[in-house]
Amino acid sequence: MTATAPRPRPSRKGQPSRTVRPSRTGRPSPIRRPSPIRRPFAAVALLAALFSLVSGLLLAGAGPAAAHAALTGSDPQDGAVVATAPKEVTLTFSEAIAVGDGSIRVLDPSSKRADTGVEPKDLSDGSTVRYGVELLPGLPDGTYTVAWQAISADSHPISGAFTFSIGAPSETTVALPSEEVGGGAVGTVYGIARYIAYAGFILLVGGAAFVLGCWPRGATARPMQRLVVRGWITLTAATLAMLLLRNPYTGSGKLADAFDLDGLQAVLDTKPGAALVSRLLLLGAAALFIAVLFGTYARREDAVEKRDLTFGLAVGGGVVAAGIAATWAMSEHASTGIQAGIAMPVDVLHLLAVAAWLGGLVSLLVALYRTPDIGSEAVRRFSRVAFASVLVLAATGIYQSWRQVGSWSALTGTRYGQLLIVKVALIVLLLAVAWFSRRWTGRLTDAGTASGASVTSEPSESSVTSEGAAETVETADDVAPERAAQLARQQAALTATKKKRIRDADAERSGLRRSVLAEAAIAVVLLAVTTLLTSTEPGRTEEEAKGASTAATAPAASGPVNLSMPFDTGGQNGKGTVRIDIDPGRSGANELHVWIDGSDGKPMDVPELKVALTLEAQEIGPLPVAPDRLAEGHWSASNVQIPMAGEWKVDVTVRTSDIDQVTIDKTVKIG
Repeated sequence: MTATAPRPRPSRKGQPSRTVRPSRTGRPSPIRRPSPIRRPFAAVALLAALFSLVSGLLLAGAGPAAAHAALTGSDPQDGAVVATAPKEVTLTFSEAIAVGDGSIRVLDPSSKRADTGVEPKDLSDGSTVRYGVELLPGLPDGTYTVAWQAISADSHPISGAFTFSIGAPSETTVALPSEEVGGGAVGTVYGIARYIAYAGFILLVGGAAFVLGCWPRGATARPMQRLVVRGWITLTAATLAMLLLRNPYTGSGKLADAFDLDGLQAVLDTKPGAALVSRLLLLGAAALFIAVLFGTYARREDAVEKRDLTFGLAVGGGVVAAGIAATWAMSEHASTGIQAGIAMPVDVLHLLAVAAWLGGLVSLLVALYRTPDIGSEAVRRFSRVAFASVLVLAATGIYQSWRQVGSWSALTGTRYGQLLIVKVALIVLLLAVAWFSRRWTGRLTDAGTASGASVTSEPSESSVTSEGAAETVETADDVAPERAAQLARQQAALTATKKKRIRDADAERSGLRRSVLAEAAIAVVLLAVTTLLTSTEPGRTEEEAKGASTAATAPAASGPVNLSMPFDTGGQNGKGTVRIDIDPGRSGANELHVWIDGSDGKPMDVPELKVALTLEAQEIGPLPVAPDRLAEGHWSASNVQIPMAGEWKVDVTVRTSDIDQVTIDKTVKIG
């Protein structure tokens, strides 16, 4: 028998005929045509590009993380000139901080350490957060630089520097780093890792919740499995990166120090380090949850058993998800400031609602584009979940906004408040687009499924190819069983493709896909803005720090200080009045004039006159002043240095004879 070439099949409706080519083994196989470009990949690429663009723009404008604990005061103050060297330097902060060796350094004019080099002492009292370092004895006159670096209670590094002078200002050779802690390449990479961690959490929790609560059949869909698994991988990788980068991020700023084991050990002893390790442990439990969800749960057929397993997964998954969310709440904004005990559980609810809404939105987008089987009931379930999530977000968001902003001026006048306004505007826009999605959802039907049942009744180009191949298989004498199975699988795939094309052609479904894609695009921008908010100093803290700083450094509005104090030394002609003028009556250099009038109101000379200034609240002084006699009953002293504003006690010692002397005092507000 001679072999003959396969006959071409007749064309349909003017279509060109097709032939079946023999395979390498001599067996016929259908001609494979290139598959059309999958639009889901284009949608995902668009969202990724949008996320990268927005993140890059925000990072470019953000710089290093803003200080969440602010320096509100110091002793000596910035720029102060003190007559004698203080025993210690103290710094006061708006919130709790973590310090270590070298967190506060005092450098003399030649850049040498002027402090003892030991760990700063905790001098906090009640709500006042204060730390201090002791200075070396016998410090010479000149300008000294105080450089400090610490970690805020919400995990962000802070740093700064200021100067004070002993005796008189002088030149200094101290060179401080121009780049703030938390900036540079390490700060940028750490910030990106934070963004990615939030995105991974949303995909992991939101995707799993969508499958379990809205579309149980999605547990068998490969696209949904890949979405949740990739969310887990993303969050795990970002958490590991943050753990390794934590040491250089809060310290040296060098990427090479990410693998410093001593630095890593120090990080593990901090609250942020413990939170990151806890997150990794919880992600191990999340991996087990994923395995059960896409393994045992997906294969379960019995309705009662599946319902019981759904309840168990919902409880266990909810606990794990809340635990992961708590790793942010326990180490960032919610863990510090007012009402921390309420703020942390509220923050957990807020994060879970964000994940359920935005993560479910991405899951719906993937399901609409990549799977042909999702029905209208699953979409309506997600619509209800999204509505409940928005209610939770509104309640928790209002509380968080009040807690972090506190006033209208902070809302409009701080970077945090301005970002919050942008976030609210994006949420309003997202809700507007979601309203259109709900309209499409209300008109959505499962007609595509019924249409899919008639796939075989309308032959298409691909089905004709398969039919030709099947016919060839049936007429060939040397067909193998495995080849028949392969062709059966191809036929099933082609049928599913046809079914999906018919469903995609449904106008309601296409409209829903477009509106959900628009929601996802807005959600990407919203996520970037939200992540940036977590690394921005809260408006309430910023305003409080500015207020404290202004109050500490503001000059006196009352002008020169005038005092009048009667005295009586007890001896002959020992009564009179001391009048003192301090001009301009504020911190820094002042002119001091003293007049003494006798009991008859005329100028009175005395053998000796002494003046001393004491700020008892800060344990400064007494600072002695030795005025010079200018004329009868008139003494003066120039360049009297008052280091800081406050309630100063002015002591005046008057001696009218060898044995008759008295010291009088009066407290006055200076500066």
